[in-house]
Amino acid sequence: MNDNNDRNRTNTKGGQIKTTLMSLLITVALGFIIFYIKLPALNLQDPGFYSYFATLCIIYVISAFLLSGRDAMEGGSDPKVKIHIWLRFIRQQCMPVGLLFVVIVAGAVIGQVVSMPIFRAADYRNLLTVETGSFSEDVEEMSFDKIPTLDQTSADFLADRQMGTLSDMVSQFEYSWDSTQINYQGNPVRVSPIAYADMFKWVINRGEGLPAYIVVDMVTQEANVVRLEEGIKYSFSEPLNRNINRHLRFQYPTYMFGTPEFELDDAGQPYWIAPRLVKTIGMFGGTDVQGAVLVNAITGESQYHEEVPVWVDSLYNPNLLLQQYTYYGAFTNGFINSILGQRDVTMPTQGYNYIAMDDDVYVYTGVTSVNSDKSNLGFLLFNQRTKETSFYSAPGATEAAAQQSAEGVVQDLKYRASNPILLNIANQPTFFIPLKDDTELVKMYAMVNVAQYQIVATGNTVSECERMYIKMLNEKNIIVPETLPQTNATGTVEEIRTAVLDGNTYYFLRLMGSETFYSISAAQNQSIVTLDVGDVVSIEYIIPDETEDSSILDMYSFEMIG
Repeated sequence: MNDNNDRNRTNTKGGQIKTTLMSLLITVALGFIIFYIKLPALNLQDPGFYSYFATLCIIYVISAFLLSGRDAMEGGSDPKVKIHIWLRFIRQQCMPVGLLFVVIVAGAVIGQVVSMPIFRAADYRNLLTVETGSFSEDVEEMSFDKIPTLDQTSADFLADRQMGTLSDMVSQFEYSWDSTQINYQGNPVRVSPIAYADMFKWVINRGEGLPAYIVVDMVTQEANVVRLEEGIKYSFSEPLNRNINRHLRFQYPTYMFGTPEFELDDAGQPYWIAPRLVKTIGMFGGTDVQGAVLVNAITGESQYHEEVPVWVDSLYNPNLLLQQYTYYGAFTNGFINSILGQRDVTMPTQGYNYIAMDDDVYVYTGVTSVNSDKSNLGFLLFNQRTKETSFYSAPGATEAAAQQSAEGVVQDLKYRASNPILLNIANQPTFFIPLKDDTELVKMYAMVNVAQYQIVATGNTVSECERMYIKMLNEKNIIVPETLPQTNATGTVEEIRTAVLDGNTYYFLRLMGSETFYSISAAQNQSIVTLDVGDVVSIEYIIPDETEDSSILDMYSFEMIG
């Protein structure tokens, strides 16, 4: 009898060792698959690290439980032996792993609690330093060849259509719909790699890689496919080890990364910019950027830079910047005030856009009160490379209100307003809004004054839109006429015509020997009503743009000289 018991104990011990080894083997195998797919950082500040190891604990317990059940069945018909095997299994195998699981979950919960804003409101507010700037001094007036006339959606549509014109590529590749706005060779552009059309096309072409990337000029609206001598081997369209996220994880297993952005260096070499994320408050709070890993998209060579090169434009993701300002605006006077009272609590408006200045890309958004309405308190400009942030006080319309105002002017054409871009026009904060049709093509442009968003000018070109806008500002006595390029003409009045436009009487003068009419409203200069044919006058008028009709020109002033 004792020999049987000893034999059973020996068999049981041997079965438990076998069960443990098999359970570990299954856990390691499944753990590798999960790691390969999920790619958690092996970092205590990554919440994914805790969920990953908690999942491994669950896999081990389930595996051991199922395998131990087989051992119990082999323990004979004696119920006491089976119960003994189950209890030994729970005590020796499940309990240690269960305790580890509890420690992991407890660590994650404690980490979340100590990182909550209710305990660290001041630290969250200090994530971002906001300087107060002077709009007219800091934001220079842009020339027409620097003003982006597309939004991301329109740029992506143009790039996709350009891909469709390339017969040698369209059957194998497609547009990736994953573009980044950068300054390239002094121009605002969107750049994006192409992608494999499907898995079969990847199998065929992966040896050579992706043969091109696309550049969309945000000013001229031209989309160009740039062919490469050697293809891009590392991208999001790679499903295995050359997937850019997987490539980064295996090279930097402990780093937490933001979404890699596709960029070009000054020579046109494609790179992936992967911001390194750090948690600065507690265990999981206060996400910020500490340098970046730059990956050559062709060779896969990578290097970590704590100070990124100056050609890098997209280090800080706009959503991260807006999140940090949300904390800054909410916790100005502490956590309690952000919920009760809400004195001086501000928040960014919905949506954002990009502005190119001084070879950097800035994220623009408005600032409104926490009781959000249709008015802005001012504007924010975030430098995407340095995180330098400036606030400009400019009370006026929100971006959404400006879009509605612009759409109202062209409602008969049913054009839709893109996200506004903030420009300095005649030292006035101005929303510049491309107007699109249903095919995402830009058809017209609008400029809306921030302070008085009922002032809306439209034009078929940017220059025409600006001239109409400045003319309206002058008529409202907001700016002086010298803002526009002007010249003068002197001669004898040969013809005078009048017309009522928008409730104002306009006078149209034609000088002897000329076919051009010069227009001015009586509201601008009442002495125009005393002018007669035969009078000699000196006229100040706007120099017309090459694209504009020069048969009728805007007059700002005139003087009778005989």
